[in-house]
Amino acid sequence: MSKIIKIRKGLDISLKGNAEKVLMKSPVSGSYAVKPTDFKNLVPKLMVKEGDRVLAGTPLFTDKNCPEIVFASPVSGAVSAIVRGDKRKLLEVVVVPSKEQECLSFDVQPIEKLSADQVKSLMLQSGAWTFLKQRPYGIVANPNDQPKAIFISGFDSAPLAPDMDYTLTGEKEAFQAGIDALRKLTPGVIHIGLDNQVSATSILQKIKGVEITTFAGKHPAGNVGIQIHHISPVKKGDIIWTIDPQHVVSLGRLFLKGVYDVAKVIALTGSEVKSPRYFRMIAGGNINALSNQIETKNNPRYISGNVLTGTNIGAKGHLGFYDNVITVIPEGDYYEFLGWANPLRLKKYSTSRSYLSGLFPKKKYTMDANLNGSQRPFIMTGQYEKVLPMDILPVYLLKAIIADDIEKMEQLGIYEVIEEDLALCEFVCTSKIEVQALLRKGIDSMIKEMA
Repeated sequence: MSKIIKIRKGLDISLKGNAEKVLMKSPVSGSYAVKPTDFKNLVPKLMVKEGDRVLAGTPLFTDKNCPEIVFASPVSGAVSAIVRGDKRKLLEVVVVPSKEQECLSFDVQPIEKLSADQVKSLMLQSGAWTFLKQRPYGIVANPNDQPKAIFISGFDSAPLAPDMDYTLTGEKEAFQAGIDALRKLTPGVIHIGLDNQVSATSILQKIKGVEITTFAGKHPAGNVGIQIHHISPVKKGDIIWTIDPQHVVSLGRLFLKGVYDVAKVIALTGSEVKSPRYFRMIAGGNINALSNQIETKNNPRYISGNVLTGTNIGAKGHLGFYDNVITVIPEGDYYEFLGWANPLRLKKYSTSRSYLSGLFPKKKYTMDANLNGSQRPFIMTGQYEKVLPMDILPVYLLKAIIADDIEKMEQLGIYEVIEEDLALCEFVCTSKIEVQALLRKGIDSMIKEMA
């Protein structure tokens, strides 16, 4: 029987637009993009130019700091655009797919016969190494490190998050192969965190070679960082790797079939979606292919990811590499008469129960991206501590980052957190502090200091 950990702090945000468990045939995207901005602390070096023909698995760019890590094309076709931003920062490498999809073929052998170095070599050659992220810092794992453990969160507790067990339907063989490959990379344990309400028939309950821990509680119980904190906290000098369950499946396909296949099941959710459903999509796909599913009267915002941590990509943007959900909500570009001073506000959500809507805790809300105010002085309210189930002091950590005090950041737990772990702190913040951006600034300072 698995161990049960109860998460007593957190916040579940009830939004309209949960995806019905119906898998729809997804239209083919007109373009696919690999975005260096999806990978933190990456300095990309291009390996292709506009007009080049590529196959699925062809390297598009590498990491200048670790050239053996390559970032591969998700489809075969032609490189149609290399998009740059300010100071020629590389934003996207866009590929227009060919009618007939072709993949680079990699030599595979039975996993049990492979050494750790052989597993690592195949993952690096194919681009599959980018599935692995490391703690601390939330960056692509360093292949020269050996992690003390690998963590996989088998559920997502974020608002409108997809049902992970549903997205893995029919993928038991590939998932088990991915786990078998990962076991070669660490002398420690592979941990899988499950929701306490997960079905006994879940494929994750049947996977061999892992240690399962069950979590009960509100969001962020599904965050892998919260699970690490309660099982094996990251201390200075520790390295832990994490990987998304659908990337475990893609890894399994690599070792079973010898191809780089990053097709996944994603949820199209949100109050502006006509019929929220699941779609099969290749990572990096253009979401314009799903435009007929969206209500446009409220000027929708298209988010790759969830409403707390996702990225605004616009109606013609591309799905993020690590994202399993597209959320569409109203933009919120309006002014409200009386604003917060209106005592009724039955349609407005509040964590402080300052509105009458607080009398209806099970009500689902249509929320928009309106901030309802601007940044204010950073005050101590105790709000952060109510929603963060970790033994750290988030306000003091953020103030240490503002002061650029490296030693204090270490003492206050910066090795344990990345943006998603403090996303709820930003949501409840009365001062409108951009907590996630501030935390990333501190992490970047730590990486630079420790280099």
